[in-house]
Amino acid sequence: MGVLTIVKRSPFVFPLACLASTAMMFVSEGSYWQSVGSLDNLSAIQQARTTIRELQHSLLNAETGQRGYLLTKREDYLPPYRTAVSRIAESFNFLEHYYSAQDPASRELLDKLRTLTDAKLSILAEAIRLQDAGSARNASELVLSGIDKEKMDAISQIGNQLLAHETRNVERSRNDIYQTLMLSRLGVTALSAISLLALFLYLRQSVAVERHQLELRNRAQTERDRLELEVGLRTAQLTELAHHLQTAREDERHRLARNLHDDLGALLTSAKLDAARIKSRIGSQAPQALELLAHLVSTLNSSIALGRRIIEDLRPSSLSNLGLVATLEILVGEFAGQTGVAGHCALEPVQLDPTAELMVYRLVQEAITNISKYARAQQVWVKLTERDGKVEISVRDDGIGFDTQAMRSSAYGLVGMRYRVEAQGGTLTVLSAPGQGTEIRATLASATVAATSAP
Repeated sequence: MGVLTIVKRSPFVFPLACLASTAMMFVSEGSYWQSVGSLDNLSAIQQARTTIRELQHSLLNAETGQRGYLLTKREDYLPPYRTAVSRIAESFNFLEHYYSAQDPASRELLDKLRTLTDAKLSILAEAIRLQDAGSARNASELVLSGIDKEKMDAISQIGNQLLAHETRNVERSRNDIYQTLMLSRLGVTALSAISLLALFLYLRQSVAVERHQLELRNRAQTERDRLELEVGLRTAQLTELAHHLQTAREDERHRLARNLHDDLGALLTSAKLDAARIKSRIGSQAPQALELLAHLVSTLNSSIALGRRIIEDLRPSSLSNLGLVATLEILVGEFAGQTGVAGHCALEPVQLDPTAELMVYRLVQEAITNISKYARAQQVWVKLTERDGKVEISVRDDGIGFDTQAMRSSAYGLVGMRYRVEAQGGTLTVLSAPGQGTEIRATLASATVAATSAP
């Protein structure tokens, strides 16, 4: 169902749906980005807290390394001291960048922490220098003077203040997230109510529309059934008409063949006999006349042969005299002799009425005619069998074939074959593919089955 259909059902549905979708998008996006900002802020706060603790820990490590060196004079206490000093510098680099965007009070605390830490590191470094200069007593007095402890206590106090400040920031960020989630819940609830309202309006309009569509479907189905019935009747009429035309055509051929055989044959035979009597009376008195008579007799013989061929084409006498199998063998043999295409016959005696035998003959005749015109085949196989009350005739070639799904402007021969077969109650199948030859297969009931099923 399209958007246009929904708009037609209710003019309020589409605007409400658009409004709800837009508002849902803004609420969702706003909540997402605000939550992301709060989470990122929490992450930065947590990192700042961790850095402050690492700074305090590094100061303790530096002091521990310095005290160990002063007490034992062992050089292996100095690497931890130097590492702690390096980490203190890294911690201040991060904190200065972090607190650059903070409030002035927190930046002021950081500056105090930096000043005290520098002073503490200076005292530690001076004690180590005095120790290295051989003034161990002065170094001890500097350590025991209490200045070092005062600096450390002040550093610890300011660090705790910064940690408390960051704890408050964490609480504010969490409250922001809770507030964002609450607003998102309220927004989603309101938009869901709007969506339900739009759905209610849509469903209220759907009842009448569905009823109208059902009526239209029923009308369309009734019209479709009527058209299908009419198409079926027209198809049956066309099939019956095609059968009538084929029967009338064969009857006309039979009448014309009989007339040619009786009238034209009698005339040509009489003319040939008259020519023979004239030849016997002339004797050898007029050689030129004898030559003309000989030519006349030859022409009459050719005319008689031509008449016989025309009669055979119109109505094969061999079908009535020799049967279907012999007639098909003669047809395939003549085709092979005229075209040079090798013909192979596998023909079994079958039980068909004369009309069906004539149809099979015409089917094979049309098929091999098409092969000679279009197939470019080298071999043709004609098969006639009867199995389980069904007679099957097939004509297969090894020619170029064609696509049976493609529309062909010259497919009237196949259409005629199909109508011939269907008029006898049979089915026609055409199997072909480009480069794979063609097979035309017809199946129809035998004369015994047709007589049994007839009313």
